[in-house]
Amino acid sequence: MTNPQQPHGPLRSFGRLKSRPVKPRQQALLDTLLPTLAVPHEAFQPRDLMPEAKEVWLEIGFGGGEHMAAQAGRRPDVLVIGAEPFVNGVASAVRHVEEQALSNVRIHEGDARDVVGWLPNASIDRLFVMFPDPWHKARHNKRRIIQPEFVADLARVLKPGAAFRFATDWADYAEWTIERVLANPAFRFAVEEADRQAIPADHVTTRYEEKKLGDCAPVFLDFVRA
Repeated sequence: MTNPQQPHGPLRSFGRLKSRPVKPRQQALLDTLLPTLAVPHEAFQPRDLMPEAKEVWLEIGFGGGEHMAAQAGRRPDVLVIGAEPFVNGVASAVRHVEEQALSNVRIHEGDARDVVGWLPNASIDRLFVMFPDPWHKARHNKRRIIQPEFVADLARVLKPGAAFRFATDWADYAEWTIERVLANPAFRFAVEEADRQAIPADHVTTRYEEKKLGDCAPVFLDFVRA
């Protein structure tokens, strides 16, 4: 039976949920700190989580949380919501939150599409999708998070003028994303002739990037919600 709060059906856009045992300290943070950071598992107003926030940002698939924590640390006046299904990544993220004493981060351990479904229209000021699982084999492309239906969902929750940054180190995924995002009239490039391999001034390089697991140098695509 399909959960009415999960109309998208079973998640197929990522692989393993856990790769290795979580370290005791991180497990303790999962048990104690994560519940205080968790977003409601139902429709919610992000401003209720941090009424004084000047903006609300969303990071889909935050990996180990390095990028999310660094962005939150730079902008303590912004509420940063992150979603990640990978247990080890969530454990790493809560460690970053604790070590940096961040009070403006909220986390969903699970499918980012659930969070997007719970958010109200035009509630997000900035969106990051950084180096998602490429599912680079053609027969697996359907598992990529960037699909027309999800792009439409993102258009709903982003405010007019909101920035949407997508990054990948797989050339095919960059082209795939351009085609599907720009097919939706709600989006356009922030700068039409931008150098897609130029590292944005506000980017935070992560350990994942440094591994160079893809087939090209990192590509950064900056879109704007029209």
